[in-house]
Amino acid sequence: MYQPYLTIRYPEPSGPGVTVSFIDQPRYWRTSLFPGGELLTAKFRHHVFARHWHDTYVVPVIEEGAQTYYYRGVEHTVGPGGIAVINPGEVHTARRAADAGWAYRAFYPSIAFLHGLAEGLADRNVSAIWLPDGPLRDPDLACRLLRAHRILEADSDVLLAESELIGAFAMLLRRHAGLQEQPTKSTRDRRRVTRMQEILRQHISEPLSLSELSRAVGLSPHHAVQIFTRGTGIPPHAWRNQLRLEHAVAMLRRGASVVEVAAACGYADQSHLTRHFRNAYGAPPGRWQAA
Repeated sequence: MYQPYLTIRYPEPSGPGVTVSFIDQPRYWRTSLFPGGELLTAKFRHHVFARHWHDTYVVPVIEEGAQTYYYRGVEHTVGPGGIAVINPGEVHTARRAADAGWAYRAFYPSIAFLHGLAEGLADRNVSAIWLPDGPLRDPDLACRLLRAHRILEADSDVLLAESELIGAFAMLLRRHAGLQEQPTKSTRDRRRVTRMQEILRQHISEPLSLSELSRAVGLSPHHAVQIFTRGTGIPPHAWRNQLRLEHAVAMLRRGASVVEVAAACGYADQSHLTRHFRNAYGAPPGRWQAA
């Protein structure tokens, strides 16, 4: 069940007058009890997460310290017991809000997992689930999520672990989830953004100019960037970079070398991939894969 695949420990600062606090320690892992999802146990002090997105939901619970994150146009600060939920495809960042850093446990539930659970609870088809735009302050839910995370990590009682996992996410959905997507801009703009995303996917490893992209949807380059950024939270080049990282992760899991991944995903070289990968995931791709 418990399958750790990344543990990184950086040396503590030392010397006269140095105050020791959290060191950067991310540990991503997976379990068959959480299909399509991932989990993270982490402590960060120095790392700053650049703007990025995930194709899963993100449900982190802060255990110690404090974190600041940008999400949907607003900066939020969350401390112990806070739950900084993020919806799929939504751009966000993360950095410390306290000098000592922050420690947290995070779930990355797949869309299929959360939708399946929601449909079971509602006893009807659910087209979309939207988690709130800001951090949740729900002590009961935070305790339930942390308990489920620790039990899954301990990997000692499968029945208990799955029961706690389902119970925690059922509580999240009942108390905080909406079953409608957030309002978007005009249908025409939405279709244009979707079309540009399709084109970026088709040319993930090939050169593509902004002029070519904008011409494909009948807009000027400036207007194309405007509606794309308004619709996704980041400009086209940054969105494609995150898409490349998603492909890089999939290839690394299959055992491809970092050099192969860099070439296949359109990066100029290995160092280019490593810089972007570490910004988004808190670790270089070689260590991520080796663990």
